Parts: sequence; structure tokens; C-alpha cells
Amino acid sequence: MDARQILQKYYEYANAGDWDRWCDLFADDQVMDEQLAGHIEGLEVLRSMMKGMGTMYRVFRNEPVHFLVDGEKAAAVSHLTAVSASGEPIEAEVMNFFRIVDGKIAYMANYHDTVPFQVLSQD
Repeated sequence: MDARQILQKYYEYANAGDWDRWCDLFADDQVMDEQLAGHIEGLEVLRSMMKGMGTMYRVFRNEPVHFLVDGEKAAAVSHLTAVSASGEPIEAEVMNFFRIVDGKIAYMANYHDTVPFQVLSQD
């Protein structure tokens, strides 16, 4: 898969709640700087963390708006719509940066408004 296809699958799998296939897009030694979860290194750590996604959200949709791809670097602008486990709505604009090496996401960082996610600390 090329970088654009990987980005498309990233959002497709996330929106389907298919976190196993979503994790398969990442390299074994992946590094992620996730605005809420912090610094995450290694695919197995990421897989373990993602097992909780189904209980954190009743609804989770992250719809891509625009992709920018330049070789192994890519960015995606998206809109996230979710409902927390307690039923609180979440709406946020998101910007993700990716470095894709040998067909896998080697590095990812995300940036978004954290205020809508404060409901998660109350769940």
C-alpha cells in the first residue's frame, strides 16, 4: 500500500471499530505522540491500549477531510464525532502527522482541541 492508501485504511478501520486491523497498519517499532494518551512506543503497547477503545466510546467516527502526502510524510485533517461511555457528545477537529516507512506507519502524532475530551475523565 502507498501512503494515501494507508491513510484511507487508517480511517476506514477506525470508523469500523476494527482496532486489530488498524494496529496492523503500524510498524513493530512504531512511535506515537498521542495528545491524550501521551508517548507510546511499540506495536504491542499500542495493541494493548486500543483494546479499551470499545468501552471508552459508544460512538466513534473520525472522518477524514483532507490528506497531504509527500513521500514518506503525510498529514490528515479530520473531524471526530464521538459519544463517551457515559453518553457525553464529543466533537473535535483533528490534525494527524504520519511518517510511513516500508508500507507501515512508523511515527504518528495527533493534535486536537482537548476540551471536548474532558468528559472522558468523568466516566
